[in-house]
Amino acid sequence: MSASPDIKAWVAEDADLLARLRTSIGSAFRGKAEAVELALVALLARGHVLFEDVPGTGKTTLARSIAMSLHCPFRRIQFTSDLLPGDVLGVSIWREDTRTFELKRGPIFASIVLADEINRTTPRTQSALLEAMAETRVTIDNETHDLPTPYMVIATQNPKEMHGTYPLPESQLDRFLVRLRIGYPEQDIERDIIQRYGYHDPVSELVPVASADDVIRWSRRLEHVRVDPAVMDYVMSIVRLTRTAPQFDLGVSTRGAISLYKAAQARAYLLGRPYVVPDDVKVLVAPIFSHRVALRAHRDGGASGRDEAETVLLELVDQVPVPR
Repeated sequence: MSASPDIKAWVAEDADLLARLRTSIGSAFRGKAEAVELALVALLARGHVLFEDVPGTGKTTLARSIAMSLHCPFRRIQFTSDLLPGDVLGVSIWREDTRTFELKRGPIFASIVLADEINRTTPRTQSALLEAMAETRVTIDNETHDLPTPYMVIATQNPKEMHGTYPLPESQLDRFLVRLRIGYPEQDIERDIIQRYGYHDPVSELVPVASADDVIRWSRRLEHVRVDPAVMDYVMSIVRLTRTAPQFDLGVSTRGAISLYKAAQARAYLLGRPYVVPDDVKVLVAPIFSHRVALRAHRDGGASGRDEAETVLLELVDQVPVPR
């Protein structure tokens, strides 16, 4: 695709605002610039994020920081075994005074939705998210309702505690643009966090630096970010290698390939470039593909299998010649 004549001007126009957004989020969610970058890549590419990490590493703080910095509605859903689809989507309630049904919208009707411990609810309730994540709309009582724009689901699951959980099926895992882990902060940063925020909520101190309209504008401009044919060939070589490598029982789907393509454009735009470079692709392969492939030794797709899949993916990418 050739670059739009306006793309350079658009990148220059948005660069300062995008930098301020990253700074704002990073001021509350400290020490993990890579996680902030990947979350914003997903936001710009109209995708969703799956966090696999232990409790207390800042997943909620990151989600709230994004919503607060953008002045977007935020809702958190604690997924449990007794949660019903209606608790997520909403229900129609009969009103005697008007003698009509009124929709009481559920927490899914927010721009940034934190689905906490998504694997602790039943597949029936998990599936309530599928239409929302794929189509940005939901169907309640045979009526379709559009969700806000922008719209992003940030789901979490604890990879160290699998008792009483319902593993996400491959069809739902494929709906997440990126899978990432935050991990513990560096010692000096963690020390500062403990001393500064032990009694204060850092997110409450944030003020909006951008808006939902800004995100919509950025997302629309992404398709004009140039992807050189040589870089496109690089993407396709990696995708095909996941399907032919003997280590994998399941390769990357076409949806996964599209996700990598869009995410690479989003990362380029986020970093102030009107074109994609091979490093955009290489950096994103593991977080975008690791939950979409399955190793022969870990066909159950569990957390340990995805960790090993990430390692194998990085080894395979090193085998693909980088375009110059």
